[in-house]
Amino acid sequence: MSDFVKIAVDAMGGDDSPEKIINGIIHNHKKNNKIFFKIFGDKNKIQILLDKNISNDCYEIIHTENFVLSTDSPLEAAKRGKDTSMWLAIESVKKREADIIISAGNTGALLVIAKLNLKMINSIDKPALSALWPNRNGMSVVLDLGANIECSSKNLFDFSVMGASLYTSLYPNKRPNIGLLNIGSEELKGNEIIKETFKILNDRKTDNYDFAGYIEGNQIMDGDINVIISDGFTGNIALKTAEGTANFITKELKNLMTSSILGKISSLINFYNLRKFKKRLDPRLYNGAIFLGLDSPVVKSHGGTDFIGFSNSLDVCNRIVQGNLIEKIKRNI
Repeated sequence: MSDFVKIAVDAMGGDDSPEKIINGIIHNHKKNNKIFFKIFGDKNKIQILLDKNISNDCYEIIHTENFVLSTDSPLEAAKRGKDTSMWLAIESVKKREADIIISAGNTGALLVIAKLNLKMINSIDKPALSALWPNRNGMSVVLDLGANIECSSKNLFDFSVMGASLYTSLYPNKRPNIGLLNIGSEELKGNEIIKETFKILNDRKTDNYDFAGYIEGNQIMDGDINVIISDGFTGNIALKTAEGTANFITKELKNLMTSSILGKISSLINFYNLRKFKKRLDPRLYNGAIFLGLDSPVVKSHGGTDFIGFSNSLDVCNRIVQGNLIEKIKRNI
């Protein structure tokens, strides 16, 4: 069991839980049987889903009927007590009973309860919310995506170190470069905090990453930058804009391909390429945001994803643990 990655799972968070969560675990187990799942939630609902689908020695159910609602404020979630599935899952990581925790539940509640239970890594002031974004050449790490509306130059520098550490944990054979999201590529553009961060990153000599300067929003998907840094306000707007654009393109393309006989014939001729295009934009493939800065890794699955999306976020958890993310951040900060 010592060579197993141990993932603490909040089975009651998100839409259609625990069914979606458990089906995601079963789907993931078929690909990788070297993960041990500590599952927190209603045992009466969970056990029947697991029976005959996964080996008994690959999971443990910790029973609780209490869980955080999607409508709870972070304060309300904390007041629900220490016996919610989310709190207990995070607490198991705090006690080193699990290597990483994942929840598809309330994002604000997850961040607050994680901060109440877990310590910050030394010299890091604020945690950041990061995620993987598709680009022309593969994937980029982007942060912060909404955890911090206002950031200092030190915060943005910390995000750079954490983002580069995350990238090398997920892609161990690549040396990342870092771009600072700004309104232009010229050094004189941007507010004072952005300019201060540019100077800090530009002057720092390190073997862990290369600083590539500023990056504009229309360059994020080009794939030239591996780690993209911004404050949470800007990053969240960029994220929602990208999601909306992707949805718009896929819906418009579907309408064009189904609104006429010619469109339907064209879709049949281009079926293989259209399927590849759809898969490239499938948000389930990129599911799993990561809270960085805490002394244990915390992963947030999208609450509205299906079991395939949740299974993919379990893959992210496994790669983070295997890549020694926390040790990398502590060493590089």
